[in-house]
Amino acid sequence: MPIKVLIADDDALIREGMNIILQTDDRFEVVACVDNGLKAVEYCNRQAVDVALLDVRMPVLDGLQAAREISAGTETKPLILTTFDDDDFILNAVKNGAKGYLLKGSSTSRIMDAIRIVHEGGTVMQDVVMDIIKEELSSDRKSSIPEGLLTDRELEICRLIANGLSNKEIAGRLFMSEGTIKNYISTILDKTGLEHRTQVAIYYLTGEKRRED
Repeated sequence: MPIKVLIADDDALIREGMNIILQTDDRFEVVACVDNGLKAVEYCNRQAVDVALLDVRMPVLDGLQAAREISAGTETKPLILTTFDDDDFILNAVKNGAKGYLLKGSSTSRIMDAIRIVHEGGTVMQDVVMDIIKEELSSDRKSSIPEGLLTDRELEICRLIANGLSNKEIAGRLFMSEGTIKNYISTILDKTGLEHRTQVAIYYLTGEKRRED
């Protein structure tokens, strides 16, 4: 069954170009093309959509607001696709429920892979996203997570996640087994109500979280 995709972009050339590209692959079905975020939200509220490709800067309702409303009110998974790599856009996109953030300069195959991964429940973040998060999270920055929610060890693991370390690298840094680190991360996700590592990084930075139902 093809993945149902909505495309929201106020640039007609980009919107139709993406439509043509996706329609050439039988893994995807473009169910709607709209030119602002409000139309995207309204369509997702009415019809079944698997993944919504959202530009950031659109009239009436921008992509970040649309991502928040779509994520909160529907089963659709928002994926931000934009020309902008501004720090605030990236951080707000994740906080507003976006399952991925890619620049429009990404290759066709990468965009298609991102749609598939997001549809399957994964999260796709371009390298620039994690670089920005790591820059924001300097090693001496105090966590914004409410005091007492996590243990000191759990906070340390959050910091290392935010700085881009893999489970294996964290295990080596803390002289623990990789399995133990996975158990710690599971506990962190349970305590915070978060779903994946990128949300942990954002939560560590801002103290804000968004739990997708």
